[in-house]
Amino acid sequence: MDVANQPLLLIAICALAYLAGSVLFAIPICRLSGLTDPRVLGSRNPGATNVYRSGGPLPAALTLLLDALKGALPVWLAQYFDFSVFAQAMVALCAVTGHMVPLWYRFQGGKGVATALGCGLVLAPVTTILLALIWLLVVWRWRISALASIIALGSGPVISALLEPETLPMFGLLAIVIVIRHRNNLIRLAQGRESRF
Repeated sequence: MDVANQPLLLIAICALAYLAGSVLFAIPICRLSGLTDPRVLGSRNPGATNVYRSGGPLPAALTLLLDALKGALPVWLAQYFDFSVFAQAMVALCAVTGHMVPLWYRFQGGKGVATALGCGLVLAPVTTILLALIWLLVVWRWRISALASIIALGSGPVISALLEPETLPMFGLLAIVIVIRHRNNLIRLAQGRESRF
């Protein structure tokens, strides 16, 4: 599909991606499960890691799945309409931005890692699977989710350039925004105060 001839459809999908990204599943999952609000635990991030701290693996896994799906589905929709890889990357970034600055929660959101995972599995599965393995390895070694996210997403531009170069712009931008989003975690890491599992 020629994006130049379908600008309204692309804008609509980007808007849908942002609105879907704005749904922070960690919050309703914790409320429905009678768990502590994840925004008052650990890094105060409404994501799977703090849900794990509050309620263990099952609600955390559900949060991870739903946060990933809200990134994957809009990108899949852009693929369905045969938009270019660049346009799909725009949709992915809108979904991640929605999670970080959500409309539904006064623009106070999370780090966007799980949503980026969902986007990446649709748009660049080989790169994303390798980044997920890096994340798991770092978590296994140091038990610090923020460190794993920074290292994994920071590796994204290099790995995508080697394996799926057409997605390099997306992984480059994701690396920048997610590292910036983790700036407070970087300070705590330097001070030795970052929360562990």
